[in-house]
Amino acid sequence: MTDKVRWGILGTGKIAKAFASALKDTPDARLAGVGSRNLASADWFTREFGGTAYASYEDLVHAPDVDLVYVGTPHPMHYENVRLALEAGKGVLCEKAFTVNRRQAEELVQLAREKNLFLMEAMWTRFLPALAEVRRIVDSGEIGTVRQVNADLGFKAEFGPAHRLFNPVLGGGALLDLGIYPLSIAVALLGPVDTVLAHADIGPTGVDEQTGILLRHSGGGMSVCSCSLRARLPSELTIAGERGHVRMNTMFYRTQTVTVVRADGIARTVPTPYIGNGYVHEVIEAQRCWRAGLIESPGMTHADTLALMGVMDEIRRQIGLTYDADSTQLSSTPPKENE
Repeated sequence: MTDKVRWGILGTGKIAKAFASALKDTPDARLAGVGSRNLASADWFTREFGGTAYASYEDLVHAPDVDLVYVGTPHPMHYENVRLALEAGKGVLCEKAFTVNRRQAEELVQLAREKNLFLMEAMWTRFLPALAEVRRIVDSGEIGTVRQVNADLGFKAEFGPAHRLFNPVLGGGALLDLGIYPLSIAVALLGPVDTVLAHADIGPTGVDEQTGILLRHSGGGMSVCSCSLRARLPSELTIAGERGHVRMNTMFYRTQTVTVVRADGIARTVPTPYIGNGYVHEVIEAQRCWRAGLIESPGMTHADTLALMGVMDEIRRQIGLTYDADSTQLSSTPPKENE
């Protein structure tokens, strides 16, 4: 085994670039190659980030010098791309949302287990120092038993209807792109979900442009989550207990501070800086698990991913949002890879 973990990136869009930047900030990681359906796009990518350019996804996943594959394509492509990498014998870190629906996710998890290969959803916020500090504070009992989580994430998307955020063929909508973040942390903090109540504004292209969600968790807590492509929301997350609350401050998914406010009025702010663009922490975890021979991360288990996909399936059922993948597993006309 080499000193550095050799990564292959599948896709050349915005999120792939962010991941490539994170690899530069991870001491024991190296970008080995980038795969695209357009060699010119892969060449351009490698000129900026390094590695070998591959003119197909198949060539990338079969490259002998690639240890782990990061899938950074649009949501509807995740199923076929992850399956391709697993069939080639490579461990996979797949960008959220893991798949379009739970049925697809179950098939991929089963395949990874059959082949004894590492597979993890790239829910990078699960590995941020801020969330670790929140867990420490909650576990200390300082704010009492946690009863409620409130989280939102949203911005005004200034894009046309063909953009992936609004295009149903590309898995568009606020829920899969934004809502998954507050939902994931709410479940991480309050546990499994018993009931779901959701409402949404469906836009002219047929995807949800903003969605509000109320969850009741099996442990007795409640969470209120919202996401929007229409409004710039505060994008904060608050965990409230009987004796106070903890707030992951503005843009909770990138926050470098958390604030504790107790019922007696005493407050303090705790610094929680992260490395690089924040993705480094999930890279470190994926590499740790892969080197240890694990097939999943204890911080983002297969069960976590499947449960969250199930919750989002129910939300989509309630708001009337469907995608092609809900009736067919693989698309005969794959969307563009730009994410």
